[in-house]
Amino acid sequence: MNSKQEPPLIMKPKFIKEIESACTEMIDIRDEDKFEHVYISDCRIEAQEAGCVSFEGVIFKNVYFRDIKMHSLELTDVRFENCDLSNADFSGAIIHRTEFINCKLLGLNLSNATLQNTYMEQCNGQFALMQFVQMKKVLLEDSIFEKSNFQNSDFTKVQFKKCNLKSAQMSGTSLSGIDLSHSDVEGLGVRQEDLRGAIVSPMQAIDFSKLLGLVINTGGTLS
Repeated sequence: MNSKQEPPLIMKPKFIKEIESACTEMIDIRDEDKFEHVYISDCRIEAQEAGCVSFEGVIFKNVYFRDIKMHSLELTDVRFENCDLSNADFSGAIIHRTEFINCKLLGLNLSNATLQNTYMEQCNGQFALMQFVQMKKVLLEDSIFEKSNFQNSDFTKVQFKKCNLKSAQMSGTSLSGIDLSHSDVEGLGVRQEDLRGAIVSPMQAIDFSKLLGLVINTGGTLS
């Protein structure tokens, strides 16, 4: 069950050279608004609810999102850096060529979202809701997704690298070809059939063997 897997080739966000600054204390977001090629930093976006909003070629840096609900959100060529998106509701979002760097994603709701060419590094995504998600070419690195929900999702060329996945839920999600070998998967909620073809370390294989009802003899006497 242990073999090497090349990391997915993630397409990076594309930004124009001359990007407009849009640093304000409060940004008003309404239904069907479209933000293009702007740099938004050092501000708060709070108490906003809108649908069908799109951001393209946008950089968010040091932005605090509070009480945010954006249904059917579209993110293309976007970077979030040092942002707090805790408990934001981005359910049903379409996310492409987007990076989350050193962000707080606690309780972030991405259920029913589509993520492609997405990179998350040094993020805290405890309790994130990512069930029924379509993920393709997604790399999650050096991040915390403890007690997060990835149930009934579709993973294609997804890799978890040095992630904390303790007590995360992944039942109903096929992990075939998914590399878990460098992550902490203690208490991972999966079914036997979900693990078929997963890439794991020898110690993880011993832990997961309990799902098969196996008893591992490590050299002692069984009684």
